[in-house]
Amino acid sequence: MSVLIELGDDRGAPLDERRAPPPVSPGWRLAALVAVCALLGGAAPAARLTPQVGPAVPARATVLGAGPLLLVVDPDPNPPTLSAYDWAAPDGPPRWRVTVPPAAGWSAEVAGDLLLLVERDQARGARATTGRSMRTGQPVWRRPERVYAVGDAVVAVSEVRSASEPGRRVEGTVHFVEPATGATRWSVPVPSTAVLRALPGQLLLLQDDGLARLLDARDGTERGRGRLPPADYGPDNPQVVGAHLVLRHPSGSAVALTGYDLPGLAPRWQAPVQAGELTLRPCQGLICGQDEQERWAIDAGTGVRVWTWPAGVRWRTVAGPRVTAGPLVVLGMAADGRRSLVATVGRDGHRVSAVLPAGVTDCRRVGAGLVCRDGTAQVTFWPLDAR
Repeated sequence: MSVLIELGDDRGAPLDERRAPPPVSPGWRLAALVAVCALLGGAAPAARLTPQVGPAVPARATVLGAGPLLLVVDPDPNPPTLSAYDWAAPDGPPRWRVTVPPAAGWSAEVAGDLLLLVERDQARGARATTGRSMRTGQPVWRRPERVYAVGDAVVAVSEVRSASEPGRRVEGTVHFVEPATGATRWSVPVPSTAVLRALPGQLLLLQDDGLARLLDARDGTERGRGRLPPADYGPDNPQVVGAHLVLRHPSGSAVALTGYDLPGLAPRWQAPVQAGELTLRPCQGLICGQDEQERWAIDAGTGVRVWTWPAGVRWRTVAGPRVTAGPLVVLGMAADGRRSLVATVGRDGHRVSAVLPAGVTDCRRVGAGLVCRDGTAQVTFWPLDAR
């Protein structure tokens, strides 16, 4: 059986999250056990979570999270079926079940009362998006583009076709879509290609030449603009937290992070970072970074480092919603080499909170917990205390 738990599209699951974690040495396992004991003060072991058994999932099914819904797409019937469950009660009957057009893959997110179901091709590129009722699953409208939620608003874009990096950039025109009808209300041309970041109620459009524009999602009004230095612009660079934007870019022969205020895009601070692989993510109002040596967090408004976690480099971030204000959830190997430790990473650093049993794999954040496979025909929901 091959059940796929969809780990998010390019903007929800950065590429480094799809690679296998580095091998774990026996010495590190011992160090991890010592570290966990120290973290927990020797008083209370990490909790053993009690799972809720979810629905039986057919072979080759895709499991998605979207707001309060746990979605299962079964590609085998003709046409495929989409079933929606309540993630708070995954063992209950489906809220609804509908048929959907055939596709090589799917992704989903919520915009107000709409479920945006994106159909993907073999290269994971977006082929079309259907706006569906969250209450019934019935289609409200359909567009031949990738449609994003911008708060309760929605925008449609055409992705640059790329087999190696699908969805990394957009081209053509950005269309604001009337949620009730799917009709275009306003449009903004993209001169070449650009990176699009959907923020609550706003849209950040970063062009190839470094021109960044912040647009109001309701009417397309430009709220701010500025020019950023040359960089490897992408879905994860720059990152935005509140009224601050942080960009990783070359600085002479080195690499730096620069912070900008929004909406005016005035530069406020700059700090050097190590060359090499670096992943940045928002986490509870901070920017959390993971380089080749450690995890750390900075204040997005000042660039001041808040905490450092050297051992965190060996923990793997669990994919989740594209936009979230909460902490990251990460998994690390337990000392026995079989079970997984669960930790949250946020404003106060990291906190080891639970242990998953051996055999639990392919986890993703859905609602207030993790949805994982356990080697059976069912998925399991593991509630978390993600403070």
